Amino acid sequence: MGIRKLTKRAYWDNCWEKISLPVEIKKSPKTPYLNEILSIFDKYMPKNEQLSILEIGGAPGQYLAYMHSNFGYEVHCLDYSEIGCKKTKENFKLLNIRGNVYQEDIFSKELNLPSFDIVYSLGFIEHFSDLDTVIQKHLELLKPGGILLIGAPNLRGINHWFLKRLAPQRLYKHNLSAMDISNWKSFEEKFKLKPLFKGYIGGFEPGILHTCEKKSFSNLILLTVVKLLCFCFNSRPFRIFRRLNSKYYSGYVIGVYKKP
Repeated sequence: MGIRKLTKRAYWDNCWEKISLPVEIKKSPKTPYLNEILSIFDKYMPKNEQLSILEIGGAPGQYLAYMHSNFGYEVHCLDYSEIGCKKTKENFKLLNIRGNVYQEDIFSKELNLPSFDIVYSLGFIEHFSDLDTVIQKHLELLKPGGILLIGAPNLRGINHWFLKRLAPQRLYKHNLSAMDISNWKSFEEKFKLKPLFKGYIGGFEPGILHTCEKKSFSNLILLTVVKLLCFCFNSRPFRIFRRLNSKYYSGYVIGVYKKP
């Protein structure tokens, strides 16, 4: 039995069709949750213009733009969405970034790419049924001694409680076990990876709950609660809570590893 994809190509084509360009990730006082993710990049990614970096599932290239502007990397994007790849190429052009875009399926037997100094994905691993196989595919594209960075939203704990009511179809597209960091020990040991950092970050982030698939009365009340929480947790007095993390409520899980 092979690995099962929890989302289809058409789903991602539809997502990227709607996006406006250019788009680039930057730190901002208005995005405290995103800032916590970028702080991990800043702490563990080496600054070296000679290094190459590949983002798997990287459309439309907004994080690669950050990697290029802050670390000087030669950037590469792999994505199997045709529209996503077109948007990434256009985004790079608008941002004046020289980057390579590969429209490929990472699980294809015909995949033929070079190796890279850094390989990463953000919000990718949780869309597949077998975590170890997904990590193996990352490592096949990573040079020996290279850096692997893995990130995913944490839709467990209190986030699961909200989304089970507000967006059950969205939950269905995710492998929740991939968001449990205790399960990461399996691939760490299997592939002899050295953790440089791993943990839950970002604190409670109500922004990832801001969706409603069925507008029942109770769901609209819940959605109002979410909007109020978004206002509170993005205000200055609450930003200190971004540093308080737990698997039960933090918005993101991330790991940085060294390949043998």
